Amino acid sequence: MPAAIQPPTLKGKPIVGNLREFRRDPLNFLTRIARQHGDVILFYLGPRQIYLVNHPDYIRDVLVTHSRNFIKSRGLQMAKRFLGEGLLTSEGELHLRQRRLAQPAFHRQRINAYAQSMVACSAKAGERWRDGETLDVAQEMMRLTLAIVGKTLFDADVESEAKEIGESLTSIMQLFDRITKPFPEILNRLPLPSNFRFRRANRRLDETIYRIINERRRSGEDRGDLLSMLLMATDIEGDGKGMTDRQLRDEAMTIFLAGHETTANALAWTWYLLSQHPQVEARLHAEIDETLEGRLPAADDFARLKYTEMVLAESMRLYPPAWAMGRQVIEDYPIDRYIVPSGTIILMSPYVMHRDERYYPDPFKFDPERWTEEARMMRPKFSYFPFGGGPRVCIGEQFAWMEGVLALATLVQKWRLHLAPDQQVKPKPLITLRPMGGIMMTTERREPTVNIQQPIISQAAANQSNNPLM
Repeated sequence: MPAAIQPPTLKGKPIVGNLREFRRDPLNFLTRIARQHGDVILFYLGPRQIYLVNHPDYIRDVLVTHSRNFIKSRGLQMAKRFLGEGLLTSEGELHLRQRRLAQPAFHRQRINAYAQSMVACSAKAGERWRDGETLDVAQEMMRLTLAIVGKTLFDADVESEAKEIGESLTSIMQLFDRITKPFPEILNRLPLPSNFRFRRANRRLDETIYRIINERRRSGEDRGDLLSMLLMATDIEGDGKGMTDRQLRDEAMTIFLAGHETTANALAWTWYLLSQHPQVEARLHAEIDETLEGRLPAADDFARLKYTEMVLAESMRLYPPAWAMGRQVIEDYPIDRYIVPSGTIILMSPYVMHRDERYYPDPFKFDPERWTEEARMMRPKFSYFPFGGGPRVCIGEQFAWMEGVLALATLVQKWRLHLAPDQQVKPKPLITLRPMGGIMMTTERREPTVNIQQPIISQAAANQSNNPLM
């Protein structure tokens, strides 16, 4: 057993520790201390000890090798207020049972069947745009991914409710700023305006989800969507029962967050990065035009749109939707020469890890070439983990890759977006990494160019899977 010595420790203020620095700019704070102090750093948020780990081996051990010694941290415990006991927040045997019930809904063949809806929703979104108009691409992508999740999960049109649902999710997200404040449990019980907004938002989302669940139970139809799969699922390894309405609600709410919020943010950041890197944008246009030849993409095109996937992967490297992941230690846990006490939080940040120059030379540069097969093989797996890892890896990972690539290809085929002048784009780290204040962009219609003579990527590379986590 390693000696019980303390890792590099940040000196903080009495009582509050490093809380003020962290709250002022958590992304810069975590990046700075990782660069200055190494791969294991101890700091304090009030009286709470936080161990930041920033090495692929340590991250792998927490998420995969020793995953049974951890539970989700305070942030996701707090998320139970609106997610309930969904896949993101549940623990132990309950989590394993839910994962068994939900897994068939994310089978590769099912996901391929959703491709048509993903493309149709994306094409419809592009049809609303007008040449030369200025729009908030963050809101546009939220509306698009909500339509996709509504269609694939519920076979329902919830796009007409997009504004209200988006406002409700924003009210819920903003409450997560409270996680790092002293005594959040007490604040949650006080008659504060933010608590009233949270309860209204939660009720609004519940109304939509329970209405659709009830309608589907009455109809008894199998529409081939995720909700049908979840309704039909039975726990053959457990009690042989299916999901209750409350379980269905919790899983649906979780998918609303994971399948709507996160993918929307990834796409919004991708549009922003493309607008700042015309050479990358031109190569993306060339691949899409050559591959699709003017038609809409289909499920089979996903494997052929290699550079499109590389662009999305690089966007999620720089702006991972889940910017930090925490785990609470069950029993004293050794990392390197140190012992992390039980009850302590271990924090892992994709945002910090993805910008580590040991694995990403010139880390702030937007360079999709980092995601060629050869480049990926040179890096350890957990130098990139936007979807987590291990038994709690995001169940919708393949869904998200399919959705992101096909939605981007559909819209880029017809449109370019230019950043509006005099705009400073900054990330806002809530539970996901949103762009602060949105991203205002001006639309420019483009016509696809067909019959490109030069291949975009070698045939050998085209035959390789480019999923960065495979």
